[in-house]
Amino acid sequence: MFPVVSPHRSWGMMRWGALVVAACFTVLGSAAAQTTVSPMTDLTLGMSTQGRSINVLRVGDGPRKLVLVGAVHGGPERNTFVLVTELAAHFRANPGAVPPDVSLYIMPTLNPDGLELDIRQNANGIDLNRNMDTSADSCPENDWSQQVAGAYGIISNTGGAYSESEVESRLIRDFLLDAHGVIFFHTSGGVVFPACDHAPSNMLARVFGEGAGYAFIPKWDLYAITGGMHDWAGGLGIAAITPELITADQPETEQNLAGVMAIMNRADEVLPEPQPHTEGMWNVQPVIWRAWKAWGGARLFGLPLGPAVQIGTSWTQVFERAVLTYRPDQSDTAAVVQLDALGRDLLGARVVATEPPSDDARFFPETQHTLRGLFADFWQINGGLPLFGLPLTGEEFTTDARGQPAIRQVFERVVLERPREATGPAEITLVPLGRLRWAQRDARSPRSGVRPR
Repeated sequence: MFPVVSPHRSWGMMRWGALVVAACFTVLGSAAAQTTVSPMTDLTLGMSTQGRSINVLRVGDGPRKLVLVGAVHGGPERNTFVLVTELAAHFRANPGAVPPDVSLYIMPTLNPDGLELDIRQNANGIDLNRNMDTSADSCPENDWSQQVAGAYGIISNTGGAYSESEVESRLIRDFLLDAHGVIFFHTSGGVVFPACDHAPSNMLARVFGEGAGYAFIPKWDLYAITGGMHDWAGGLGIAAITPELITADQPETEQNLAGVMAIMNRADEVLPEPQPHTEGMWNVQPVIWRAWKAWGGARLFGLPLGPAVQIGTSWTQVFERAVLTYRPDQSDTAAVVQLDALGRDLLGARVVATEPPSDDARFFPETQHTLRGLFADFWQINGGLPLFGLPLTGEEFTTDARGQPAIRQVFERVVLERPREATGPAEITLVPLGRLRWAQRDARSPRSGVRPR
């Protein structure tokens, strides 16, 4: 199900409801006559800041993933919510319109709180389209900033405390890691523009513009867009565009449907495959590279220690401080790439004393452990629960690799370590569990010089 918004704020909802009912009868009535029907799945990717579901309709099961996203700017751009909702209704009624080489994902809103509250920002007052880490592209002028520019010369501190600080931003980031193309619908300008300095995005924008009748422009030039979603995606090699609807109150559905169809009919040209990258001495599997880069790169995880290894349909690659696994069967989720549970492996059968709740710490009832202070700051800023997992121990005194006094805490997928006298989260590092995993695997390999038994 898609989000329900208050009737006085949803002038398009009655129209949407009628379309859905009609679509359902159309599909049921014609199913017997169809020899092939593209599969359809309703998905819930996660929850917003205030706990509203963020939903997606998937139509088709082709190898190229195209994502449509509406209402990033909530209530003031409600017509993009109506647009993408009506596109969903159209493809429900006409699933065969999605070519066999495309999987079409349709997200009416990434910002259901802003839609319900009738505000541009999310419930934390953050502009989601200014909250992304755009440092991977070659355009420094669009790099994330807490202070952002807007229409009518308005300057505001709505970029977030740090890039990708918001649950909605992290959700779309992780969901798009294996995407071939993404369209972020906004309003209103009557143009379409690509991710900065990215040739595949340029082509995608031109093809969409020709189909929809929107003018192509190489970049938005009325004011600076810092931390924009399209630039984040382009920096990771995902073809990404932003169509700006002509009006501020109409969905312009027919035009945008024509643009989407133009893209899908040329999917092999305009939705490029993810490309491998060399880091250190090794090629990194393309989707794993995107996750590694988006989540912190060498700064957080170190360099790869060897090539990616395919196990079944999945790919795994070992880095100095983590192991990343790409699971194509999880493409419908925001967990298509995951960190392996090296923290759990490290603890093994070790019994760890639990901790009581504390007023100065966040308590996790699932594991009966707390998270506080510098570790809590680092954990939250760099990935939080989806990336690092739950704490499995409390803070423990230890010594680091140089024999210096240190404090560690074990999480499901990483181990954090800091000097005992640390004063800021910048002094925290991940323990090199990837090296440990690599050494263990190497020791078991006949190539290591150890005679197999």
